[in-house]
Amino acid sequence: MKPLNRLARPWLVIAIAALLVACAGPGPKPDSELQAAESSVQQAEAADARKFEPVLLNQSQNKVADARELMDQEQYRKAERLLEQAAVDAQLAAARSETEKAQRAVAEINRSIDELQDQLETN
Repeated sequence: MKPLNRLARPWLVIAIAALLVACAGPGPKPDSELQAAESSVQQAEAADARKFEPVLLNQSQNKVADARELMDQEQYRKAERLLEQAAVDAQLAAARSETEKAQRAVAEINRSIDELQDQLETN
């Protein structure tokens, strides 16, 4: 069993070293993810998400706030994931808002067409 111990020790040392390196730090501060999430929230607000998708917009804003708290606690990996979710939520809110506005515009155009057709038929 002595030869096995001599072979196993270096691998054990390497495995422990790799584990220590992986757990050593909180990772890089997700500043760019924070900016991206905040930008997505602003774009959603500009797309009238407050009117058409308020719940999703609020969820996004809450995730950004929670991520800021995690960043203050140096939990950067968790904050990064939360910021990515916030950006996606805000983008979805913006897309749904734009879709709703487009559908309303189409409905208004269709009403105008119907009114014009009615006027033509009565004349």
